[in-house]
Amino acid sequence: MGSLLYIIAVILVIAWLVGFIGYSAGGIIHILLVIAAIAIIFRLIQGRKV
Repeated sequence: MGSLLYIIAVILVIAWLVGFIGYSAGGIIHILLVIAAIAIIFRLIQGRKV
């Protein structure tokens, strides 16, 4: 489950970068970035407990 969160976070960051550089999708891109950041933080916190 932890690796799945990490993969989702990486995909969201890549989608944000593509949208930020290539397209103008408005607030959706920034929402994706926030979700990716939360997933990465969750992964770091979860990794320290194990």
